[in-house]
Formats: sequence, C-alpha cells, structure tokens
Amino acid sequence: SKGVMAPTVETPESVLVYVGLDLVGDGLIKLPFLRALRNAYPDARITWLAGKGKSVFAHALAPLAQGLIDEVVEEAEIGRHWTEVFSRPLRGTPLEGRRFDLIIDTQRRVGTTLLLRRVPHGHFVSGAADYTFSSLRPNDRRRKAPAMVRQLLDLVELASGRPADISGTLPADPRHDDLAAELLPGGRGYVGLAPGAGGKHKCWPLERFLELAETQLAAGRTPVILLGPEETDWAARVAQDLPAALLPLQSRAVEDSGPSPMLTIALARRLTLAVANDAGVGHMMAAANCPLVSLFGPTQPEKFAPLVAHARVVQAQSYGGEEMSLIPLSAVEDAVDELWDEVSPAEESGEPPVVLARAGGERRQLRGKAI
Repeated sequence: SKGVMAPTVETPESVLVYVGLDLVGDGLIKLPFLRALRNAYPDARITWLAGKGKSVFAHALAPLAQGLIDEVVEEAEIGRHWTEVFSRPLRGTPLEGRRFDLIIDTQRRVGTTLLLRRVPHGHFVSGAADYTFSSLRPNDRRRKAPAMVRQLLDLVELASGRPADISGTLPADPRHDDLAAELLPGGRGYVGLAPGAGGKHKCWPLERFLELAETQLAAGRTPVILLGPEETDWAARVAQDLPAALLPLQSRAVEDSGPSPMLTIALARRLTLAVANDAGVGHMMAAANCPLVSLFGPTQPEKFAPLVAHARVVQAQSYGGEEMSLIPLSAVEDAVDELWDEVSPAEESGEPPVVLARAGGERRQLRGKAI
C-alpha cells in the first residue's frame, strides 16, 4: 500500500481520463487499467479524452470498451503545443463547460498537465513532476514503476485507496467469436505461435518457431501460427514446412472479412497457451487472458511484458546479449512445457490471481484476473 496525503475519491459520479491518443497497441496495454477503473467506480460515468489524436476505443477496439467507457472524445487538441496554455481547455469539444468529480491524467508532460488541471474538477490525479500537481499523492512520490500498465494501475490505486482489481470477462463479440470457433474447433490442445513483431530486431527467428511447432506436434498439441498483415509472405513457407499447423488468419473466411484485432483476441481465447515476441499480438493474447510465453531481446520486459494470469518471460540477455537469435529453442520449449503443466490443473480449479511477469522470474501479484 502506498499511502496518500489526502482523502481518497470514494464515489465519484463522473471521471475524466486523459490520454494523448490510442493506437491498437496502446489500447491493448491500457485494458487492465480500464477494468481496474471500472471495478473501482462501477457507477461512475467514465469519459475517455484523447487529447492529441484518435482512440481505438472509438473504433477497432470499441467492443472491448463496452461497459468500461461511457464516452470517448477524440482530437480535443490538448497536449499538442505549448501555446495551448493561452486557450480555454475543452473549448469546442462536447466537454466544454463540464465539471468532473475526478480527473486522471495518464501522461507526464507538465504543460499538458497544467492545461488539463484547469478543467473544473473535484480531485485531480497525475504523476507529472513527481505528483506535484496531483491532489492525491503517494508517500514515495519519486517511485515510478517501470511497466506502463503498472504506472496506470498505480493511478487507480492512488485515487481509490484500494489495490487494483482487474477481474472481469471480455464483452461478447458474437461475430468474431463465431468465426474463431469455426477456425479453431473445440476439443484440441492449441498452442499459438506468433513469430512477427513491429521490427525484425524483436523477432525470434522464424526457423525456431517452426522447430518449436514440430516439438508441439510431437507432444500431441496443435500449433496455430498467427501471422499478421506484415508476415503474410511467411504463410507459404509455414504451409510447406509444417503442413499440420493451422494458419487461421490466412483462411478464406478472414480474407473475405478482413483482419481484425478482435478476431485475433477471439482466437486467443481458444488457445491453451501462446508464444509471442514483444509485439502487439502478445497484448492481444493478454486481452484474452491466454497463458503466454513472451520472448524479449532488445526491449525490456520490466516495461513491456503483457499483463496475464499465467506467464513466462524468456530473455536473450540471459544468453549473452540482446539479439533474439541467442534465445535457444530448448529454453522456449521448457517454458512452454512448464506453462502447459501449470494451466492444465488451473482450468479445472479456477483462475489464479493475475501476475505481471518480470525479468528474473520476479512477479507482482494483483487482485483478480486479466480481462
């Protein structure tokens, strides 16, 4: 428990959350924060303010925000330029003239914080300048969690005075759930393998993924290769080298309807576990609470590891450097087998608390389950 220097916000009727903008990866990382905020304030009207651009919660990820966000306001022109300090915040937006019981500022640029603080409010929570402008402050004001999701959850805990509770289930998405059920029928032990990433330097070699898929087949499991739009040229090689593997995102049904992060999340809900590089698809797995082996090289798992109930992190640094190719196949195989053994009894006895996997095996326990 952090302790605070002012009373916590117990029952706000209105909450405003400021973000700069949300791309798909941003939105997926913020889902546990959204769930924790809703669990802390189940009756509040939550407004999501994208000050510098658009938010995927009004578009591609809108189904995931059902019941969590009541209102999304985009491109509010707050936080783009220092000259905004001379303007009236929220002028010309649907929020003009409104007051909020609680404002949560998720960014740390002081200029933006000062502008946002001028919006009429009861309480204002912000980590900018070591919480200098926040009406609620932790005892250790200079402590900053390395993980972005943990920083966001700290803001909820500070406001509510309670541990972050990220329990809950995904909202129903019948169209994608039905398609996922067709592509991955029930009754089979599926292991998802996602070899792509936003940059090739973050990719474990495709050859290793294919070798891993072969060992999964030998163990009686079905490998499901998840290739995004940037990796479609790998599909022919996967189909040739590993004909028993499934490529659901390259199916005719998906080609006809078009790819969607919501479909990937729906597929993840049908996997026993998955293996992914440090990439957006790993956070899609986490959105579905899919047990996950995360592979890291040049990036830091302390900052970017997805928040999921069952997790393993395998780092290239443990094997002499940052190059992903340094991660041996045996290390990933061992992590997969450990996770498989771990989740099999869990499926019968219920979900355990969520943990955020960290380097060196350290884990921080939270209340509840990943959404």
